[in-house]
Order: sequence, then structure tokens, then C-alpha cells
Amino acid sequence: MMLHIPGVLSAEQVAECRERLLAAQWIDGNATAGFQSAQAKHNLQLPEDSETAAVIGKMITDALSCHPLFVAAALPEKIFPPLFNCYQGGQSFGIHVDNAVRVNKATGERIRTDLSATLFFCNPEEYEGGELVVEDTYGAHSVKLPAGDLILYPSSSLHKVLPVTRGARISSFFWIQSMVRDDGQRSLLFDLDSGIQSINQQLGSSSEASVQLTGVYHNLLRRWAM
Repeated sequence: MMLHIPGVLSAEQVAECRERLLAAQWIDGNATAGFQSAQAKHNLQLPEDSETAAVIGKMITDALSCHPLFVAAALPEKIFPPLFNCYQGGQSFGIHVDNAVRVNKATGERIRTDLSATLFFCNPEEYEGGELVVEDTYGAHSVKLPAGDLILYPSSSLHKVLPVTRGARISSFFWIQSMVRDDGQRSLLFDLDSGIQSINQQLGSSSEASVQLTGVYHNLLRRWAM
């Protein structure tokens, strides 16, 4: 499942983040690339131990923790501390798949990458190129979202970032370990939850249909959660 999650950060938060990011010191993006990715990755990145990364990363994770659409779709157990990259001057990231496990350098904790996320800090009209292209069984999907919005997709997907030919594309990227490891099961739970919310709006949360389906949802989550 690939999902656009709007308004993770407000316009004021985006402006604050951009000010901090523009003043930060950037390094070669290959600092966090695996062997395969290093052959295709051409961008800039904030160091993982950067104070700026820590401050903005906490802002992002705090916002996600109370964002109902994100919580319903990701069913997050752990979120890898957000990283930050910048593409400009023709930089790109060729086709690749994310590492199955990431290690938090600060804590040594291992996180299984069930879902990948990119949060945009620049609006589409500010740069040319830079589309995130994600491939799945239905073909290739091109993504270029407004500042403050996030795209969520399975980490098992092949994906790439097209060359940025004008301006700069600044974003945050990170991974989520979900309580439900299987993408198909997670998608079914999300669809069921969406249906329950629709019923609640029409009939109320105490309706017989809502109560029954909510029970089904939690019993499936109980069965599939790891």
C-alpha cells in the first residue's frame, strides 16, 4: 500500500525546519548508504548525529504520533530517527531497495524496515525533477508532494529519485517497523478501519455494525501483531 499523508507538519513548522536546514552543515549522502545504494546515490545529507537532525526529527515523530491517518496505516511499533537529504545540480538516487534492517547508531537498536517514508520540505514548483518513483505490481508511481506532506510505502519496493535539474529538493526520510509485518495484512486492517470510521460517521460508534466490525478489527490485529 502506498499512501499520501497530508499536513504532517504545518506551514509554520515547515518554515522553521527549512530555516534550520538551510543553516546546517551537509555531507555526502553515501555516509548512510549500503553497498548497492552507494553505487547509485548522489545527494547531500545531514550527519546522523547532527543537532539539527535531532530537533527536526523529534518534531516529525511527535507530529506522526498523533496523526490518525499515519497511525492507522502504519500501525507503528518503532520509528527510525528521521534522516535528511538534499538533491540539487543534477543529483539523483538510482533504482534501489532499502536495507531490510537499520541500526540506530545512537542506541545500537535494530529496526526492521517494513515501511519507508519521505516528508517533503519544498513545494513542487520550487524545483524541477526530483520525483520519487516507486515501483510495485501495478507499475511505477511518481510522487512530488507539497511541503509538510508525507508519502508512505512498503520498504520492499524498488524506488528511485529522479535528477533535480533546477532548485533544490530537501526532504526527510525514515523507516517504520510496524506491529503488523505483512503489507497485505496491514492494508486489510487499514481498509477495515476506514470502513469503520465511515460507519461511525453515518450510524454512530455504538451502532451494532460498528461494534461488530471493531471487534473483528481488534481480533485480526491481535492475531497478526508481532
